[in-house]
Amino acid sequence: MEMDKYPRYVTPGFKPFDPVKLAEWTEKIVTRRTEAGQERKYTAFYATGVYRGIATGYTVGCCLRCIFCWVDWSRDFPERFGTFYSPEAVFQKLVETARKYGVKKVRISGAEPTIGKDHLLAVLERIEECDEINLFILETNGILFGVDKKYVEKVAQFSKVHVRVSLKAGTPEAFTRKTGAIPEAFEIPFKAIENLLDVGASFHVAAMSADPRIMTPEERLSLIQRLAEIDPRLVLELEEEVVDPYDTTLQRLKFAGVELEWPLRKIYVPVREMLMEMLKKKRGKK
Repeated sequence: MEMDKYPRYVTPGFKPFDPVKLAEWTEKIVTRRTEAGQERKYTAFYATGVYRGIATGYTVGCCLRCIFCWVDWSRDFPERFGTFYSPEAVFQKLVETARKYGVKKVRISGAEPTIGKDHLLAVLERIEECDEINLFILETNGILFGVDKKYVEKVAQFSKVHVRVSLKAGTPEAFTRKTGAIPEAFEIPFKAIENLLDVGASFHVAAMSADPRIMTPEERLSLIQRLAEIDPRLVLELEEEVVDPYDTTLQRLKFAGVELEWPLRKIYVPVREMLMEMLKKKRGKK
C-alpha cells in the first residue's frame, strides 16, 4: 500500500477523501485474518469515568479526520501503533477491566470501532452471553452504518448494545472542513440514523454542536432541522458536545489552521431546554 498517500490530518488545501474508501483502506491496516478470526489493532484497555464508569478498549484507525478529535496519533498513523487482538482476547480484556474497576458497562472507543465488521460482531456475540456485562456502548461516526444496513441489522440483534452516533457538522461544507471528507458524504451518518430507526436499534445521537467556536448558530440550526426531519425525538435526546483541549486536539486544530480561544466562555443553550422554553411560551399565549 502507498502509505505516502494515506490521509493523516486536515491541513489548509487538504484534498477531500471518500470516507467509505478510507474505511476499506484502514481496515487493511488495522485488521488481519488468523485462525482466531479477524484480529483488530488496539492500543490499551482501561476504565474511564464517562457513562458513570465504563471499561474501554481503544482501537486504532478511523475513516474521518476530525480537526477536534482527541484520539492519540494512532488515528493518523495506524501502521505505527497498536497490537493485534483476537475477538476472544478483546472480550477477555474488557471483562477483566470491568471486573477490576467494578463496572458492568463496556465499550470500544478511541477510533472507529465499526471498521473490522467480523471482529466487532464476534466481540458482541461474546458480550451477549456474558452475565458480568449488562451494556455495550458502541460509539460510531455512522459512515459504515450508513452504507450497510445489513451491518446495522446484525448489531441491532444484540440486546446489550446501545449505539451512539456522533455527528460532526450541520452542512456539507462544514463537514468537509471539519472532517476532511468529501461533502457528498455528509448525508451518510444521517442515513445511518435512519437505518438504526428502521431496525429498532437502541441508540441516540451526539453532535459537536454546543460549542459556538466550532459551529455557527446557522449550522447548528441546520443540523437540528435535519434531525427533526428524520424524527423529532432525536432532537429532544440530542447529546451536545464542546471541544476539549487535549494535546492532540490542539495539534490537529493548529495543523488545520483553526484558532480557538481558551478557555471556552460560552456554550449554546441545550436544544432540549430551548425547545421546552419555546413550548412554555407557546402555551402561555393560549
